[in-house]
Parts: sequence; structure tokens; C-alpha cells
Amino acid sequence: MKYDKELKTIEDIIGDSHLSTSEDTPLRDDAFELTDSEKIEIIEKRVADILYTLGMDMTDDSLKGTPKRVAKMYINEIFSGLNPKNKPKASTFDNKYKYGEILVEKNITLYSTCEHHLLPIVGKAHIAYISNGNVVGLSKMNRIVQYYAQRPQVQERLTIQIVRELQEVLNTKDVACVIDAKHLCVNQRGIKDIASSTVTCEFGGVFKNQDKKQEFLDYIKLPTKF
Repeated sequence: MKYDKELKTIEDIIGDSHLSTSEDTPLRDDAFELTDSEKIEIIEKRVADILYTLGMDMTDDSLKGTPKRVAKMYINEIFSGLNPKNKPKASTFDNKYKYGEILVEKNITLYSTCEHHLLPIVGKAHIAYISNGNVVGLSKMNRIVQYYAQRPQVQERLTIQIVRELQEVLNTKDVACVIDAKHLCVNQRGIKDIASSTVTCEFGGVFKNQDKKQEFLDYIKLPTKF
């Protein structure tokens, strides 16, 4: 099949490397022609095939519901960020209190999935921005992180997508993000290095200035004692 040949070519090029091919999540033009229910039904059958191929007894009480559970989890939870209909509405407000310094939302819990092996990425995101006249609700920043994390991801792309989204929402380039995360594709398989983590960052606007960048990084280091 043409798809299989194209896939084999991509695998030969990328191999086991941790590569990102685009700042945008690679989606087909027809990605949302099927309904969620139709996708769940198809994925359920494919997961059952995988488990059966592995030699599992799919009539066992513990296993027979697994394919549907996995399919629903993919569509409704861990890959729900693929669907634009789930994008959070990030309303902004006038900065009436004239706060003009850095605002930092740190230690945002992040769960994502490595698109190379479909294993978890678990970590923390730290976001900062300087108002250009608008502010956004604090929880909306968490929701933006969650939205872009809930899809097959590469950490570099995720970091960029969070910054780009907040720049658009806030109408300012002055946005920064640092992510520190563990990748189970490194910790659980392959090299099996359980101690390592991956740090990525994206600095926009004034955060490209070393002083502002360092100020943001210093805020991240402040202990949270409550």
C-alpha cells in the first residue's frame, strides 16, 4: 500500500531519534471527518487486534473491556487536544490595575504522550508574560497547557505551541515558557535512564533580553511552601 511505503520511508529517516518535523501538530486535512463515536469504534477494534496478536485471551473478564476503555481514553482524554472543538476559550480582560511586571504561573502539572512511542511525558510547565494592556485568567493558562499537551507530542513543539497561543490571546510577544519533563520512552525503554529529564524553553519579545530571561528563571526557583 502507498501509505505503508510512505511510512517506511519516514521510519528510515527518523529511526529512533527524538525529532520534531513541524511547529504544528501533523494532522491530515480529513482528520475530523469521522465523528468521535466512529473513531472510538475503529480504535477499539485495532486495540483488540493488537492485544490478540500479543497472545492475550480477549475473553478474559479483565481484558474484554480494555479495547473500548483505551479507545475512549484516546478520544476523550489523552488525545482530546487534537480536536479544535476542545480548545479552551481564553477570554482576556483589561489590565485595569496597570500591573506592568512579569506575571509567572509556575509548576503547572503536565501530562502528555510522546508521539514516537506513545509513552507518557510527565512534568511541569512554567509560563510568564508581561501585559500589553490585556490579562488572562490564571486557570486559562493551565488549560492552554493541558490542551496542547493532550495529543501525541514532542516537547519542543509543545513549548512553542503554548507560547504562540498565549501571544495570540494576549496580543503581545512578551511570553515565555519553560518545561521540565520526564519521558517514559527514555525512562522505561531504550536506555532506561530513570534519573534524566528534558528541559525546553521558548522566549518571546522582551524575554529574549538576558535580564528579563534571568528574572523569569529566578522566579521559577522560588520555593512554593504551601
